[in-house]
Amino acid sequence: MHYKIYNAILDYYGGPALLALTCVLVVLEYRRPLRKWVQNIFCRSVTNVGVSVPAFLVLRLGLIPAELAAAYWASEAHFGLLNVIPTSPWLHGALTFMLMDYLLFAWHVLSHKVPLLWRFHNVHHTDLDLSVLTAIRFHFGEMILSGVFRVAGVLLFGAGAVAVLVYEVIFEASVAFQHSNWRLPYRLERLLVWVIITPRMHGIHHSIVRGETDSNFTNLFSFWDRLHGTIRLDVPQDQITIGVPAFRDTNELRLIPLLVLPFLPQKEYWRLPDGSYAKREQRMDRARLAE
Repeated sequence: MHYKIYNAILDYYGGPALLALTCVLVVLEYRRPLRKWVQNIFCRSVTNVGVSVPAFLVLRLGLIPAELAAAYWASEAHFGLLNVIPTSPWLHGALTFMLMDYLLFAWHVLSHKVPLLWRFHNVHHTDLDLSVLTAIRFHFGEMILSGVFRVAGVLLFGAGAVAVLVYEVIFEASVAFQHSNWRLPYRLERLLVWVIITPRMHGIHHSIVRGETDSNFTNLFSFWDRLHGTIRLDVPQDQITIGVPAFRDTNELRLIPLLVLPFLPQKEYWRLPDGSYAKREQRMDRARLAE
């Protein structure tokens, strides 16, 4: 099957499914919010959608086709680790799925640790609310840089095109779910968080406390954070302030300022406007989910 057919499958099935999921999550998060809303809904929606348009074009017209083409070529040329090691098609697909998730975990960590990458990823974190609309608030520059990283990973692993396509759809669904401001029943979320990232878990990652932002990097499977000791679940949601400390002025968080933000001299991100730094003591069991 030619890789262009995979793109068509994504357009006809993956795209509509993701749009439907997004609409359902929007309704759920406004009927049963996890955290109090901070910003004007209309203004924030216009900003986040505006930021997302060039990023979406890069993602759909460049990144995903490049990933699928790389996977198709690797399969035809028997290139990459998974094509060197004899495996069944099912095992090859499962390993591709897991390695893609770990690859994006590594990318997310790098996005926080490498100053150049953080310039772009910071645009995503400056949102003062965390919701489904935050899931689309990514700078187009971040999409370009992550695209190079992801295509290199696909070639290195010899990832299968079908598994890459399935992963991309599930990954995007996970991003929408984890960013939603939907209050799931606590007992259900406490079970889910053993396997996947949840709204409470990801809410901590978007805190203005740096030690909390530098945790919960996983994109789908929560065990990557458990494995690397970066998991943090002990912060109650009503004690979390969403955003980046240096960017509390909504005038700086409009569409054009956000698009040019990575290319300007940078602030000291973790200092609040009053000159202080947000801090919080850790609890004894940082891996136990707080309500």
